[in-house]
Amino acid sequence: PIQNKVLLDGMTVYNPFHSIGLFSVFDADIIRNVDVYTGGFSAKYGDRISSIMDIRMREGNFSKYKGKISASPFGAKLMFEGPIVRSKEPGGGGSSFIFSTKTSYLEQTSKLLYSYIDTGGLPFNYTDFYGKITLDAANGSKVNIYGFNFGDNVHYQALSDLNWRERGIGSNIIMVPSQSNALIKINVNYSDY
Repeated sequence: PIQNKVLLDGMTVYNPFHSIGLFSVFDADIIRNVDVYTGGFSAKYGDRISSIMDIRMREGNFSKYKGKISASPFGAKLMFEGPIVRSKEPGGGGSSFIFSTKTSYLEQTSKLLYSYIDTGGLPFNYTDFYGKITLDAANGSKVNIYGFNFGDNVHYQALSDLNWRERGIGSNIIMVPSQSNALIKINVNYSDY
């Protein structure tokens, strides 16, 4: 298991699942694409030999504000996106944002839904935040600045409290020099578990 690598917009995510193992830290509503390599991947992925999961989140809407609120018996989710600066003409550049947060209230609802198992409820809670700002230039250059904070709170009655956090901030830059056929791509990020 330690030879699997999970990347979020080019940044290493050390624990992609919450404590109960049923919930991912990634919001499926804002995923642009996922590439999974189980063998034979290139050296650009570096220090793993088993598998690579490369997840790319989408950019916010450049033309209008949109949002989504959803809830289930186990948790709730909020997503909001929109333009920061709208382009004055098609292909003229602009900027946008996207923000997503989700939280679990499994500990509270499980007392009602699974009272036949234990009246104390299931002790698993989590809260996730993800945000991205995108700056597009008219010549095709682009800057993405993103960050996340994933957290678990596990409260075993009369035993212990287990709390852990994973945080990260990063930037992807694509520069298109004028009169050149080459692109310059820069990734800078920091993550901590």
